Amino acid sequence: MTAGLLLAAGAGRRYGGPKALVELGGETLVRRAVRLLADGGCAPVHVVLGAGADGVPDLPGAVPVRHDRWADGLGSSLLRGLASLPADVPATVVVLVDQPLLSPVAVRRVRAAYADGAVVAVATYAGRPGHPILLARRAWPLLSGYAVGDRGARDLLRDRPDLVVEVPCDDVGSPVDVDTPADLRRLTRRPTCAD
Repeated sequence: MTAGLLLAAGAGRRYGGPKALVELGGETLVRRAVRLLADGGCAPVHVVLGAGADGVPDLPGAVPVRHDRWADGLGSSLLRGLASLPADVPATVVVLVDQPLLSPVAVRRVRAAYADGAVVAVATYAGRPGHPILLARRAWPLLSGYAVGDRGARDLLRDRPDLVVEVPCDDVGSPVDVDTPADLRRLTRRPTCAD
């Protein structure tokens, strides 16, 4: 069993509101990301919510995880999400709510790397690490020194390459972020990613 962990707690200051509530193609980004993880074979799927949590629609198939300290940054949301997962979950796939062009194929690829023994599996695009990221439970304690402020697992990936398996995903989507309304308008003109 590989869980899915969606980080969707931010206020979306540059966007003008919580990005979890933004719609693309008639679907909120938070629902789209829950579907991404489920279609990629993750269960259970936990969603860390903070700013705008009261406005998030029901998320069938997902467990909402309220994070009152969301303003502490991405790192605290990651740690809150990991702590929420059941004790029998051996690994989780982490994605961010503002990357709607990620593909379930990429989720399945990082899960396959874990099945082959990876402790940390990271999707890469043009050779650069992105999401999804799979973290085996034995890597979670290492994050306490890294997941601080707006930093998640990036520095751990840099400092512990011995734990990391890179998984090329250029052919199955894009890690592009939606940070502003202009970013969203650009996305509506792009082809959708592979399923």
